Amino acid sequence: MRPICCYKITAGNPEKPAAGKYLRKRTKKGLMIRQNHRHTIYASYIGYIAQAIVNNLAPLLFLTFQTEYDISIEKISLLITVNFGIQLLVDVLSARYVDRIGYRAAIMAAHFFCAAGLIGLGTFPEILPDPYMGLVLAVGLYAVGGGLIEVLISPIVEACPTDDKSGNMSLLHSFYCWGQVGVVLLSTLYFQFAGIENWRILALLWALVPIVNFFYFSRVPINHLVEEGQAMPVKKMAGMKIFWIFIVMMVCAGAAEQAMSQWASAFAELGLGVNKTVGDLLGPCMFAALMGCSRVFYGKFSGRINLSGFISGSAVLCVCSYMLAVFAPIPLLSLAGCALTGLAVGIMWPGTFSLAAERCPQGGTAMFAFFALAGDLGCSSGPGLVGVMSGAFGGQLKMGLLFAIVFPILMLIGVGAMKKAQE
Repeated sequence: MRPICCYKITAGNPEKPAAGKYLRKRTKKGLMIRQNHRHTIYASYIGYIAQAIVNNLAPLLFLTFQTEYDISIEKISLLITVNFGIQLLVDVLSARYVDRIGYRAAIMAAHFFCAAGLIGLGTFPEILPDPYMGLVLAVGLYAVGGGLIEVLISPIVEACPTDDKSGNMSLLHSFYCWGQVGVVLLSTLYFQFAGIENWRILALLWALVPIVNFFYFSRVPINHLVEEGQAMPVKKMAGMKIFWIFIVMMVCAGAAEQAMSQWASAFAELGLGVNKTVGDLLGPCMFAALMGCSRVFYGKFSGRINLSGFISGSAVLCVCSYMLAVFAPIPLLSLAGCALTGLAVGIMWPGTFSLAAERCPQGGTAMFAFFALAGDLGCSSGPGLVGVMSGAFGGQLKMGLLFAIVFPILMLIGVGAMKKAQE
């Protein structure tokens, strides 16, 4: 962009003043974006919405995949494993390479892969000889983007010059929930008006979100969480007992959340015999909405709430919610159990991040990468366990979900161990 002073403003040339004024406005707007960390936070919110899209669009189509492409429930379960398994690999690599690549280049690459995967979801199964392999390839692409987003967004926001870090972290993670609500609501409306058979076009439309945010992140200011050379060495971090307690808690947080989130739509339709539209709205949509409400509530009142106690209470509620979903005698109560699970798991992931950032302030990017790795391991193992156990009991999703209560129980134990480690 040419400097403003290059335009000479004279009375004899009325066009130049207008151009100069227009350029001043554009320059001020550009500087505002590049210097204001609010825009960094806004872009981060959209980043979590993009991650919600790539994690939650395909589960709405699991039964469609099963009927259109003749895919078994075990193979569909494998798609979840591929998604979070690749995110695990990305987390491992990020711990070593993200600081070298730079936050900006890495987060822009994340959005590129998210967009490529969503576009591939709508096109690869039609152009490849094996539609299932097309789905796997598409999932693999957006899994790379989802993994990078999970590693980067939290430290990017943590590095912003703001007060109330734990409250801001909880509010940030609520946008994953609002993204999930948006995916379910807007996709359901699309299916109603355009037909489920046109789901491929929907996948292309959702790809616009990461494409737009790719350009937004190219302009916002981005700080590093820890100055170069000041981060805690990985060896020292790995020797801390409390670090491994947080790792276990992150595994449980991801597993408790995604075990229900990934299977809620199929559970409502297949396990409860509920109409797909009603099931999606009262199952995964309400799950995400209540999860978001939990995070916003803590974000607003974080100064008055004991975080570890809040997580413990949420773990107990999570066990009760899973039990209600599995054993309720009528479908409406089972759907209420699905929804309440969202309220219960809401604080687990961001709360563990906040506790760890408070107790290990020099952990840096590597610490967030390892926690994202642990969380994604839970995101893979939770739904995977549900799928495997459902298959072992003849496709009964209720039995699969019953086994998932182990994760909130372990989360409760983890909070107790964390308190003991601090004594």
